[in-house]
Amino acid sequence: MRSRKIDRPGFLSFILILSLLLPAATAQDNPEPADKQSVLETSLGIIAIELYPGAAPVFVENFRKAIRGGLYKGTVFHRPIAMALIQGGDPISADPDRRQEYGTGGLMQFDAESNRLPHKRGSAAIVSIPNQPGSAGSQFFICVSDQPQLDGGFAVFGKVVEGIGLVEQLSLLPVDSNGIVIDRVEIEKTYERDPPPPELLPFEGASPAEMAAREAVVSTNLGDFVIHFFPQDAPETVRQFLRFAELGFYDGTIFHRVVPGFVIQGGAIYTRKEPIERKFADLVAPVKGEFCKRKHVRGVVSLARGDDPDSGVDSFFICLDTQEELDGKYAIFGEVSAGIDTVDGISQAPVMGEKPIADVLIQKITVREIQ
Repeated sequence: MRSRKIDRPGFLSFILILSLLLPAATAQDNPEPADKQSVLETSLGIIAIELYPGAAPVFVENFRKAIRGGLYKGTVFHRPIAMALIQGGDPISADPDRRQEYGTGGLMQFDAESNRLPHKRGSAAIVSIPNQPGSAGSQFFICVSDQPQLDGGFAVFGKVVEGIGLVEQLSLLPVDSNGIVIDRVEIEKTYERDPPPPELLPFEGASPAEMAAREAVVSTNLGDFVIHFFPQDAPETVRQFLRFAELGFYDGTIFHRVVPGFVIQGGAIYTRKEPIERKFADLVAPVKGEFCKRKHVRGVVSLARGDDPDSGVDSFFICLDTQEELDGKYAIFGEVSAGIDTVDGISQAPVMGEKPIADVLIQKITVREIQ
């Protein structure tokens, strides 16, 4: 017997995954940043680091001097560990003929500092020799992924605010039997910059009237359809959908549920083959339920949710016929204004249970002004 309930699929497991990826915030998670960011420019792009002088004052002062003085120019990240971390800052690594010595230079200059800042993805930390005073210097490492086992052992002095994709790329470079990088990607230039202005999120502060002037073209491998929105009834739900669409979160998701005569359901971000950028992870959060007097009739688009009325996030469903039992229980935020034949085509996809046997892919959702 088919379910007459529209769950937000995988929501609890997805939140659990996020909770593992994003440790609980503490006062130390947000130290005061320096007035300038440090930039390492390579042939493959830049890595910009936000510095925390209050957390590691001696190292940050020396790091800034090294950035301004060009100490790191010509050096490489000599020790990459795939999807874990990259280590650099050794002046010896500027000499290709001294590969066997990489990792031995730039140490024993001052005492290692300590703090309890977590080693999360993008964290930049001081290289030092455990239990050896005075072993810190110019070397540092950057975490590609969370490394909680390093917490308390090495002092975090900053965070990558631009170029984490390049950090990942560098971590995957081939190494020799000693773990030293083989292919040289040199730091060509270093400098300081003012922090760029905060990135504005799509549709931040947009009024219901502004959102009502937009429509979304949903392109699938079975054809396209268009969604017209009801921001006057569900402003935050519409805002979340438009934002996710504009940021590309829905691109590559699937219609994971097809129940002929009832609904088609898709858009769950966890169904993407490529994960969204880590910096956007906290945007994938529930929106307060916005229930109105509109009816779930053919073509209506609503937000899926779990048992909690305020648990809707990303997955949406489209009614294939009138579904009175859903009225007042799910946030109706739009309707299919064109391409209902595509929706019908999706509803006819062969299924195993309620899941299409072959993926019905949302290739792209394009937001545009109403034609």
